[in-house]
Amino acid sequence: MSEPDEILHQGRFLSYHRTARGWEYVTRTNAKGCVAILAETDDQRIILVEQHRPPVGRPVIELPAGLAGDIPLQEHEPLVVAAKRELKEETGYEAKHWTALLEGTSSAGMTDELVTIFYATGLTKMTEGGGVHGEDIRVHYVHRSDVVKWCRDREAEGKRVDFKIFAALYLARSVSQGGEARLWY
Repeated sequence: MSEPDEILHQGRFLSYHRTARGWEYVTRTNAKGCVAILAETDDQRIILVEQHRPPVGRPVIELPAGLAGDIPLQEHEPLVVAAKRELKEETGYEAKHWTALLEGTSSAGMTDELVTIFYATGLTKMTEGGGVHGEDIRVHYVHRSDVVKWCRDREAEGKRVDFKIFAALYLARSVSQGGEARLWY
C-alpha cells in the first residue's frame, strides 16, 4: 500500500497536497463534484454567464456552473439536482429536459476535481438570476451558430473564455442529431 499524500495546507474550501513522489495538487474539501450546464433556448440561443474570476484577474465567459454537495445538510446532493439549482441561481431558468453529456477532469495536473456537463433544454424563465452571495453574474444569450465568433470577440476585449463551452457544444450536437458528432468534416 502506498503512503497517504501529505497535506501541506488546509483551507476553508481547498486543501493542498503532495504525493510521496513530490507531485503537488489541490482538492476541494467542501463538495463532491462540479457541474456545468449547456442551456439552450427553444430559439437555439446558448445561455452563457460572465463573472470576474480572481485567479485570472478578469471576467470569464463560462457555462453556468457550480458545486454539488457544498450546502450543509445536502452533502449527498445528486449532480443533476445541483445542476438544476445552479442554472436557476445563475440564469433564472428552469429546464424540462436534462441530459448528462460527459464527466471529465477540469485540470488533471492540478486538481482531482471532476466536472459533469449537462445539456438543458425546454427552458422557462423563472427569476432574474445573477447568482447568489454577491456573485454578480451577467447573463448572455448567443445564437448557437454565433458562439465561436462571439467568444473570440470577448477574448479580443481582454476577457477569458472557458473551453468547456466548446466541448459542451460538440457533445450536445451528438445528442440533438441522434448520433455521434463528427470532429472532422
